[in-house]
Amino acid sequence: MARVTGVSWTRSTFNPWIGCTKAGPGCDRCYAEAQDARFYHGAHWGPGAPRMLTSDRYWMHPLRWNREALKSDEFWPVFCASQADVFDNEVPEEWRNRLWELIKATPALTWQLVTKRIGNVPTMLPADWGRGYGNVWLIATVVNQKEALRDIPKLKSLSAVVRGLSVEPMLDRMDLLVPDLRHENRLIDGIDWVIVGGESRQGAASARSFELSWGQSLLD
Repeated sequence: MARVTGVSWTRSTFNPWIGCTKAGPGCDRCYAEAQDARFYHGAHWGPGAPRMLTSDRYWMHPLRWNREALKSDEFWPVFCASQADVFDNEVPEEWRNRLWELIKATPALTWQLVTKRIGNVPTMLPADWGRGYGNVWLIATVVNQKEALRDIPKLKSLSAVVRGLSVEPMLDRMDLLVPDLRHENRLIDGIDWVIVGGESRQGAASARSFELSWGQSLLD
């Protein structure tokens, strides 16, 4: 958790629980898995590994941020979850329900829910989701063209006030102007926000290459 984080596209980070399972090539050198290995000997990573619910005291931080945001009237985005996945199917449903209640209790915060499991989202949204909570952005991670073609149409089928893409780590050139056959438009149509970045180095392993021209082509 960080009230002020070094992640350039958000302000704070919050992890309702810790742990995950790799879900694609973007996960191959996961920084969060490396942190879990460092502090917990990798106890919360992989299929069947128990996820760790963070403490009640920790869960109080967003409530405090919400009070601060109300006083200052500032835009306060929160990246959730940097060391887990909200839509992980190995997380107890009651934990996710508790997170939805926290999100509803903090309307002055903008919750950025980043997931590599966009296909799980329809069955894991709360019953009162409707056209989306006003303070929640749904953001799907796609790292190459194959994932973009597979997962962006799934994201566009969901209701949300903001639908975004996290192209981190970007592993190859990506074209979002190609047809989205499910929605009969282009992949980029209906997407509000795109994050682009390379891979961070973990330990002795070098980061996989990221060409600036790839990011520039998405911007263009």
